[in-house]
Amino acid sequence: MKIAFTTELPREGFRRLAGHELYAPREEAEVLVSTFDYRVSRDMIEAMPALRLIANFGAGYNNIDLEGCRERGIRVTNTPQPVVEPTAELAFALMIDIARRVSEFDRLVRSGEVQFGVMRNLSHSLYGKTLGIIGMGRIGQALARRALASGMRVIYHNRKKLSAVSYQPSDWHREVIEQAEYVDFQTLLQDSDYVSLNLPYTPEVHYLIGKPELGMMKRSAYLINTARGAHVHEEALVEALKSGIIAGAALDVYEHEPAISSELLSLPNVVLSPHTGTGTWEGRIAMGENVTDNILAFENNDTTKMNIVL
Repeated sequence: MKIAFTTELPREGFRRLAGHELYAPREEAEVLVSTFDYRVSRDMIEAMPALRLIANFGAGYNNIDLEGCRERGIRVTNTPQPVVEPTAELAFALMIDIARRVSEFDRLVRSGEVQFGVMRNLSHSLYGKTLGIIGMGRIGQALARRALASGMRVIYHNRKKLSAVSYQPSDWHREVIEQAEYVDFQTLLQDSDYVSLNLPYTPEVHYLIGKPELGMMKRSAYLINTARGAHVHEEALVEALKSGIIAGAALDVYEHEPAISSELLSLPNVVLSPHTGTGTWEGRIAMGENVTDNILAFENNDTTKMNIVL
């Protein structure tokens, strides 16, 4: 098959496609490997008459015009599994960073403005605190595993309460679900010391966290977002951070990405990361392998081995 790419990607993940024509001209391509940050519009789809599969490099797929694909009968796949551990890892790192003021202290040390002393430069611990996870899917569960191992209490809110019955006794997912407590949305916001957003984007959860929700949180609470920027009303968040409604935030995604609010950039109680939740070399290669799996399964008409979106 002829395969086109929207973005240059690590070739290690695509070695099993050596028998295919890679980086083919788009107008001839049967397969398009798109990335989560590249908009695949209706016009682009219509300009590719031979296109039969869009193999998205990423778990999210709101970058693709699904209606245009549906009209053309184009299959769409994604790569949900390889993104789990890197994203959970970054969410946990951001949580530690904002709690222990790592980035803030780094700036102070480098500037020469830091002052040493027993009662100076104090921060907060994760141990014994409550983490509230909104969206207890694969990434949420992987974050919960890390939090439980650090002595945190984990509560979560999901579309429905999860059951551990479907997991094997040796599966870590079972242990996580048994230890985490399902609560309603308002209770999560009110009880959590750290609130982490780990849910996919849909129009129903646009501005899931706005002024009313921020007002329900503890003044000592921190917001962590490694999901999608549009989950959070950024102006309301800036105001909450400036006025002390919440203690701080750690963000990997932004409402108007790649643009970042100048006010967010100026606040000391915010940690900022450039949408790099899945951004490890190991993760990128694994995502390429998963894209390859989807393409080969499509070629063999084996839907059981595909991560099908459409």
